[in-house]
Amino acid sequence: MLDKKFTITIHDDNNFKQINLHKFVKKALSYAVVFLMSLAFIAVTTILYLDYRVDAVAQKKSKLEEAYKLLDQHNNELKLSIAQTQQSLDEKKDELQSVSDKLEDIEDLIGLNPPKGTPLIKRADMTTVTSQQIAVLMKLVPNGSPVPYNGITSKFGYRIHPTLHVKEFHRGSDMKAEMNTPVHATADGMVEYAGFHKTSGYGNLIILDHSFGFKTYFGHLNKVVVKSGQFVKKGTVIAYTGNTGMSNGPHLHYEIRFIQRPLNPFYFVKWSVKNYKEIFEKEENIPWQSLITATSNLKVVTAAAQMQVQPSSPSVLSLREK
Repeated sequence: MLDKKFTITIHDDNNFKQINLHKFVKKALSYAVVFLMSLAFIAVTTILYLDYRVDAVAQKKSKLEEAYKLLDQHNNELKLSIAQTQQSLDEKKDELQSVSDKLEDIEDLIGLNPPKGTPLIKRADMTTVTSQQIAVLMKLVPNGSPVPYNGITSKFGYRIHPTLHVKEFHRGSDMKAEMNTPVHATADGMVEYAGFHKTSGYGNLIILDHSFGFKTYFGHLNKVVVKSGQFVKKGTVIAYTGNTGMSNGPHLHYEIRFIQRPLNPFYFVKWSVKNYKEIFEKEENIPWQSLITATSNLKVVTAAAQMQVQPSSPSVLSLREK
């Protein structure tokens, strides 16, 4: 019986105590200690694992928060970029509308009426006059002054005739010029008439027939140096000013007609490459768009190229098709 018991002695300062325990209780206590130690180990391990997981979750959360901040920053930048793009698009839209309005003014000015819905770039192409077309217009359509410009003594329009003293429609402009001032052709053309004209009162008269329905008249000349049927280039001296016919002093009577309709020569005298658009607004009796279209396939031939062209006709020497 004694083998199944064991004694526990407890000492303190005053005395000691002895406790006799049964071996079963000893085993139970041993198992309890082992269980408690195991439980403590599991608890410590679990706590350490949970702490590790908490740190991992915290790090992941920190990374997610950082990623969210970056995403939010990127989203704000994207919103700003979209706002700026929208503002730019609105500005471009306003600019395009302004360009469209200006094109519409030009279209009205030159008599162009494109179909509704025509793309803006095509409308711009239709109204654009290239440098080559300008060169052709400046060569074939009368422009510039036939004599050094010193003013006009009698304008285009109704006036009192200086010698007949009656009201009449003056078809041209009387340009100031001294006797025997050289008179130049203002565009390429054929001499339709050159000589004294009895019925018009213009005295010695030259009529040049230009392209596209234009004609120029030079009256009261002293000396004519070209002949009917002769081709003359722009700038060629065709006569010298005088006082022949119904004239009260030396000057040049200068007319421009389009399909026999008289035009105000002053606009054409002041017309040049530098202000070529002004004529579209000032002279509205000419279908300018048709004229521009007609010249779109023509170009001016240089002097070097002229040497290689056979002069089968006078016009070939100055122009050719593209």
